Formats: sequence, C-alpha cells, structure tokens
Amino acid sequence: MFLVQLVIILVCIFIGARMGGLGLGVMGGIGLAILTFVFGVQPASPPIDVMLIIAAVVTAASVLQASGGMDYLVHLAEKALRRNPKRITFIAPIITYLFTLCAGTGHVAYSVLPVIAEVARETGVRPERPMSIAVIASQQAITASPIAAATVALLALLSDQGITLANIMMICIPSTFIACMIAAFVASKMGKELSEDPEYLKRLEEGLAPIKADTNSNYVPTTASKIAVVLFLLGAVLVVLFGSVETLRPAWTVDGELTRMSMPITIEIVMLVIAAVIMIVCRPKADDVVKGSVFQSGMTAVIAIFGIAWMGDTFFNGNSEFIEGSISDLVTAAPWLFALALFALSILLYSQAATVRTLMPLGIALGINPAMLIAMFPAVNGYFFIPNYPTVVAAINFDRTGTTHVGKYVLNHSFMIPGLVATIGAVAIGMGLSSILL
Repeated sequence: MFLVQLVIILVCIFIGARMGGLGLGVMGGIGLAILTFVFGVQPASPPIDVMLIIAAVVTAASVLQASGGMDYLVHLAEKALRRNPKRITFIAPIITYLFTLCAGTGHVAYSVLPVIAEVARETGVRPERPMSIAVIASQQAITASPIAAATVALLALLSDQGITLANIMMICIPSTFIACMIAAFVASKMGKELSEDPEYLKRLEEGLAPIKADTNSNYVPTTASKIAVVLFLLGAVLVVLFGSVETLRPAWTVDGELTRMSMPITIEIVMLVIAAVIMIVCRPKADDVVKGSVFQSGMTAVIAIFGIAWMGDTFFNGNSEFIEGSISDLVTAAPWLFALALFALSILLYSQAATVRTLMPLGIALGINPAMLIAMFPAVNGYFFIPNYPTVVAAINFDRTGTTHVGKYVLNHSFMIPGLVATIGAVAIGMGLSSILL
C-alpha cells in the first residue's frame, strides 16, 4: 500500500506541476481525497500557520510594490550596475540576492534583469554570465530571507526542537551568499567573449540589434516610494529581532506555565501592521495592490501549499512507522541522500516552500539533526534544473544577444553550471557552519 500511495502522490505532483499556477494546490486536493476516501488514511491538519504567514508577507510586499517601492529599488540597482559595469557578473547577483533577501520573493528580479542585460551588452560583457548567476542568486536568497515562505515554513517545523530564526539565518545567509559568489566566479568564465560569440555576430549581421532595456533615465523617486521601502525593511528587521530575542515577544501564563507568543503569529502580526502603515502613510490604491505581480504569485503559492503540503503531511503521517523502519538508518548514515531528495522534489514542485512542507517533516521523523536540516535547506533551490521557470525564461528573453540560452539537449542551458555550483556549495558550506555554530 505504501508504494501504491507513493505513486499516486508523485502522479498528483507531476500533473500539478505541469498545470502550473494553482495546479499544485488542486491536484494536492485530489491526492488527499484518494488517500482518505480510498485508503482510509486519517488526514493531517492543514498547514494553516504557513499559509497565513505567506499571506501576511505577500500583502506587505504587494503594498510595497503598489506604493512604488519596487520601482525605487530597481532605480537604485540600475545606478549601482552602471557605476561598475566591468564587475557586473559579481554585482548583478549581489543585487538580486539582496532584493530577494529583503522582499522574501524571487519575483522581484524580473524588473532588474533587463537592466543587467543592457548594461552587460553596452560594456561588452557576455550577458549570459551576469544573467545566469543573477537568476540563481535570486533563488538561493529565498532560503536566507527571514520573511520568505520557505524560511517560515522551515521555522514552523523546527521551532519545537529549539531552532530559532537566528539559527537558520546564521547558517543560510553566509552559506548561500558565499556559494553565489563562487558561482559568479565560475559564471565569469563561461562561454566566449561577446565580440567573438557566433550567435551574437550572426544577429548583428542580420540586423537584429539588441533592444534597449525599457528603463526611464528621467525617473524621480517619490517620497512615498522611499518611505514604503524604509517601512518594509523595518518589518524585516523586526521579524529578525523578535525571532532572535525571544524575551521581546509577549508571554502569558497558561495552565501554570509561561507561554510566549509563537514566531508564526509574530510574523503575521508584524507584516500586517507594516502593510497597514504603508497604506496609511503612502496611500497606494487598494486595487493596485491586488493587481500587482507580487500579490498574484504569492497568493498562488498559498493555494499550492494548501493542497500539496496537506497531502504530503497526510501521506507521511499515515505511513510514518513504515518509513522510519525502512529508510531511517540509510538516511542517518548518509544525510546527503536527503539533500538530494529535497533537490529532486523541488524540480517537480517549482516551490521552495512547498518542498519544505512536503518533505522536511520526513527528515524530522527520521531523526536527522535539525542543524543538518538547516544546512540542507538550500537544496530546495532545484527548479533551475529544467529551464522553464518564469525567471529563467524571462532572463533568456531579456538577453537579445542570444548568449543566454537553452542548449540542444535542453539541460545544457546557461543556468545549469551556476545553479549546481551555488546549490552544492551552499549545502557544503552550511554543513560546515552548522557543525561549528549549532
């Protein structure tokens, strides 16, 4: 029965991933229905805390976008890139990493990718180099951001084992950032120089001149956009502060014991307050908030996690004895196998948060050291592997020189080498740091 249920779960995940968008959520519902009504597995509790955290963070980020804060951040990024064009292969990933670290979503990279492509071409740098690692850095930073859905999902799972947000950040920020810089060095050596690239030369001969990035040199940031950025960053700082210093959170006596407010509830309150303050002070239109790309992609993630994580929890809870008895010794002896499983599942799910909620409970049930689970956390960044994720596709389209590409064999694309170097490097560095710091 375990194998039959596993096949059903994988089929639902595969079909949901092919559907895209809400597909994962609704197919997770079908898998859950089969498990409960056909196999009689008791359903687990739905992942309410994670869904509410994501909703609160996405709301704040969407209000930031509607207030012009995202445009202001892009303006700052463009100035930094044009000030140091020759070092763009290293500066571009730093910018996309910081964008994602602060915003909690990799989708903020869309707006800066055309700027990276244009500055690289103007300087004679092969655009594939900064474009590829910039996309990878925007993905890696998800597992370092204190307000990313994947991070709060991991925190919710590990908080009962004494793990704090500070523990996750002290491992994942240095491991992912250093790994991205190593990958940037590798990317800086990829391919021929732009002036020697046959595809670019062919396009020049055919008169297919690269289209200039749609940037507004006359852009003047508004006071509201600056205030929105400051307030949003304040929210991120407060989340880190409350997560690092437990005594700052309110406490109540329940049944004779002192109980502090949990971090999931703390994050929800902080981000909703920040969203409210931005709306009061900066006065964005409510309709613009819900029509923005951040809101739509974020709420899609909520539904995806609702179905897929609920199905995954039900499956693992219903088969916990069999799973622990069969593979616990193997995974404990070779923890890197679990990291490989996280990477493989993330390729199917296209979501770090969904991967965490689906598979991390198994790692906990198998008794893997929480410090090791944190170190393996960046392994959920595997969705560059198949080049059809939106940021990957966008980067290919923005590079009008043709150097950022998908190869003849599909998997030999521009993002493969930087992605593998960054992911393997982040996990390896994280394991080293976890053994020292935790």
